[in-house]
Parts: sequence; structure tokens; C-alpha cells
Amino acid sequence: MEVILFFTGLAVALVGTLAGSGGLIGMPIMLLIGLPIHTAIATAKFSNITSSLSSFVYLVKDKKVTWKECIPILPIALAGGLSGAFLSDKIPPFVLEWMAFFFLIIALCLSLLKGFQLKETKRKDFRIFGFLYFISTYDGLFGPGQATMLMYTHLFHGQSYLKSVALTRFQTFFSCLGAFIVYFHNGHVEWGVALPFALGALIGAQFAVRLATRLSLRHVRILLNILTFILILQLGKSLFF
Repeated sequence: MEVILFFTGLAVALVGTLAGSGGLIGMPIMLLIGLPIHTAIATAKFSNITSSLSSFVYLVKDKKVTWKECIPILPIALAGGLSGAFLSDKIPPFVLEWMAFFFLIIALCLSLLKGFQLKETKRKDFRIFGFLYFISTYDGLFGPGQATMLMYTHLFHGQSYLKSVALTRFQTFFSCLGAFIVYFHNGHVEWGVALPFALGALIGAQFAVRLATRLSLRHVRILLNILTFILILQLGKSLFF
């Protein structure tokens, strides 16, 4: 089982770093091998802590983003992750699945109709922080698709692809950290599962950030749209059938 978890973690981080929706791979496999839902979510949070931090540090060193640009996101991500994890035993996950379902449909339609902005902008739109908080809360409560939603949010607000990746990995680290603290406190962590999964994710994230520098915006749009469409189908299947 450890080998399966390792390669699953690697694939999750590779896909998740480039375009999000790594949970499309990881969550179903963990549930298929018999992990309880809360243990599967806790495992995903732990692997995201290690993989997102390693990829973010690489992008900072490569000067794709600055700490100054990231710091405002920190309290939002941490508060959202904590909020989602606290709500995990109180709000049915399908409620958040419905919200994510419609959010992703809107994002996909916007992408197909207008495309992403090709130039960065310094114009501040503080409404973005509301979206970021909702996405981090969803991440703490459930998670699949959160990185894709973050990528869309930053791209639609004029950020470059690599900066969007960096900001997404930064926010993912803190939202998952906040959520993991709660899941660990509630006894949902199984280290025999979490460690091999996280090791694979760490390696996959390093492959992904190096591959990201070779992708054009056109490739990114195609990848994001395909993964978003698959995620919508998966969420729709669980909601309607």
C-alpha cells in the first residue's frame, strides 16, 4: 500500500501544482483503499503542506514572486483552513461541493469566453480576498479543486501564470496547515499513510515547478480547462447520482 500511496502523492502534486485538481487523483484512490473520509482529507492536507512549501520556496528563490506580495494572503489562508476544518463535523461536505460545482462552471465559462489577461496589473481589487477566504475554507473542509479555483482567481485578476502558481502554493500551505492542526487534534491522522503520500508529493512538486517554467499561457489554459471540466463532471456525478 505504501508504494501506491507514494506514486499517488507524486501524481497529485505534479498535476495539482501545474493546474490544481490533484485531488481528482488522490481522494478517490485513498477512499478506494479503504481510508475513512476524514483520514483521507487529513492525509491530503499533510502532503499539501510539504509539497506546496517546497514548490513555493523554489519559485521565491527563482524570483517569480516576492514575500511582500504573499504576506496579505497569510491570515486569510490560515483562517480559512481553520474554519473549514472546524466545520468538517458540522456542515455536510455536499453543501461545499455544490458551491464548488457552480463556482467552477462559472470559472470555466469565463475562461472560454474571455481568456486570461496576458499582462500583470498593479490595480488592487480587495474583493479577491473574499474569494480567497471561501476557497481556503472549502480547502479545510474538503479540498478537491481548490488549487484550480485559486489559479483562476489570480489569473482573472491579472497575475502571470508562474506568479499565480506561487501565490496558490503559498495559500495552499497555510490553509492546509490550519486544517491539519484541527484534523490532527481530532485524531484523524494515520502516519503510516500520511508519510509515503507526502514523500511522493514532495518529489512531484519539484518536478512540477521546473516543468511550469516551460509552459506557455496557451498550454496552461488548455490544461486548466480540461481539468476543470473533468472536476465538474466528477462533482456533478456525486451530486446528481
